[in-house]
Amino acid sequence: MKVGILGCGAIANIITNFASEGKLGVDLKFFYDRDMERAENLASQVDGTVVLNIDDLLDQVDLIIETASPQAVREIVPQILKRGKDVIIMSVGALIDTDLRKKLEKQAEKNNSNIYIPSGAIVGLDGIKAASIGKIHQVSLITRKPPKSLGISAEKETVLYEGKAKDAVLKFPMNINVAATLSIACGTEVDVKIIADPSVDRNSHEVHMMGDFGELKTTTHNMRCSINPKTSVLAAYSAIKLLKSLNENLKIGT
Repeated sequence: MKVGILGCGAIANIITNFASEGKLGVDLKFFYDRDMERAENLASQVDGTVVLNIDDLLDQVDLIIETASPQAVREIVPQILKRGKDVIIMSVGALIDTDLRKKLEKQAEKNNSNIYIPSGAIVGLDGIKAASIGKIHQVSLITRKPPKSLGISAEKETVLYEGKAKDAVLKFPMNINVAATLSIACGTEVDVKIIADPSVDRNSHEVHMMGDFGELKTTTHNMRCSINPKTSVLAAYSAIKLLKSLNENLKIGT
């Protein structure tokens, strides 16, 4: 399988490092970013090729990993699907827009392509998806990050947001993809609280769900990516594992 990357930031760096060590299980060779230097740096790690536009990228690959931005999901992912290519979406926050999500699903069905959403920076998503088969009564997410990860400075614990997932994603588009992933997985818009906490050094996510299945609680304390503290290493690992699973004959989980 030939794979290309759209957006050569922190997550793309981690994925490319694995590819350079032969641990990815796919042929990662093509890179696109508006910042040519970033694309060239990653391409050099795997003897890859920098492409100058999206059409050139689509001509070369079977699957594209989007690690760019919500804007790229809205503007470029439709082009990917129309060409019958598969896509892994990391900027999941864009998909909190139900109309956009349905539009992309229809395009994927029409063109026999696939949209993959990794589990990202939270654990327990398989259980959450299974639980959603029954009725869900309540789902909440508490995200706690160092102020730097949220792009602010704060000397004490500060609640920056409390409300529904859709508004959280709009206010913090580069920080709260987990709220969108969780909402899509369970079919319910989750309640979200975002806390800037100078006493912590990791990005943490607490999920609490109640439903016909019983009760579920998970807590994830993520190591932050050194390149971009807004990004959790686990988010990149989830994309790597998804890529590897595409070629595995034994499937575990939902």
